[in-house]
Amino acid sequence: MTDPIADYLTRLRNAIMAHRRVVEVPASNMKKAITKILFEKGYILNYKFVEDGPQGSIKVALKYDPQTKQNAIKCLKRVSTPGLRRYTGYKDMPRVINGLGIAIISTSQGVMTNKEAAEKKIGGEVLCYIY
Repeated sequence: MTDPIADYLTRLRNAIMAHRRVVEVPASNMKKAITKILFEKGYILNYKFVEDGPQGSIKVALKYDPQTKQNAIKCLKRVSTPGLRRYTGYKDMPRVINGLGIAIISTSQGVMTNKEAAEKKIGGEVLCYIY
């Protein structure tokens, strides 16, 4: 697998389209950080890190509106790929849907949202857009 983050986002996207409640993905430190951000921002209902075997896995409980059956995540878009890395400074931080969505940035101080990176005045690699 050449792009594990794109695989993670694709598994989430496919589970949303199939209206699954829980999706299980192979774990890595980057995926764990992205999952924590999704939970803190309210895009997923819950998550659990399962330590089985050398790699482990992440179980993600997706969040749906009980009345309309709409998912909290409308779009997951990978920005920086292994073939074309996208970097940004804190002055040119991307705004997703005019501030309604989030961009996940990998910085020297860890993985964080675009708003947190702009407050700390640090740039980094733009991993994905979520709204």
